[in-house]
Amino acid sequence: MLRIFGRQGYIFTDKKNPKWGIMSTILGLVAGAAICLAVHRTYLDGGAARMQYGAVVLLALFYAAAGLVLGIRSLMEKDIFRFFPVAGIFLNILTVIASGIILYLGVI
Repeated sequence: MLRIFGRQGYIFTDKKNPKWGIMSTILGLVAGAAICLAVHRTYLDGGAARMQYGAVVLLALFYAAAGLVLGIRSLMEKDIFRFFPVAGIFLNILTVIASGIILYLGVI
């Protein structure tokens, strides 16, 4: 029998990757990348943050909140693989924390 990645045989399951979990992971990646780019551009400008960078961080916060809701929603489905919902929740929580810290430090 064909041996791929150290496993032998077939896996018969009804589980599937939830589409909302995949969307949650994508939103988390987009929001995280947007925050990283805003911080990097602020660093390149010598620490002077433009108003557009603040808007990007605020928009990334909304993306992360939507991704968090989608991740939690998809995690409650039955007979699914849990990788994408858990990864989406983790990425979105990190993004919410990072954007909260950035916005808090911008107010001070």
